[in-house]
Amino acid sequence: MPSTDESSTSSSVQTEELLADLKAKWDAIEDKTNVFIYGGGALVALWLSSTIIGAVNSVPLLPKLLELLGLAYTGWFVYRYLLFKDNRKELIQDIEDLKSKITGNGKE
Repeated sequence: MPSTDESSTSSSVQTEELLADLKAKWDAIEDKTNVFIYGGGALVALWLSSTIIGAVNSVPLLPKLLELLGLAYTGWFVYRYLLFKDNRKELIQDIEDLKSKITGNGKE
């Protein structure tokens, strides 16, 4: 059984490596103001979505209706993409196409 000193040393080394990697990535960013703008925008969007969810939950029947809608969509998705082998292949291909568009590694 490893000693506590070894595990704490290992985790501190991993933490130092992580911090060094983050510092290197931060130093590589040229336009740091955009990072703060996007980060602030993300926080505002998180707050706004939390407020909207709170408002939706306060309406008596709406949360249950949305749960039913989510359950119906999940059932449709399973039937459409996961139930049959050919449809699973189609879904995998669609995901791969989307990943290649996002990363820019497309065949174009």
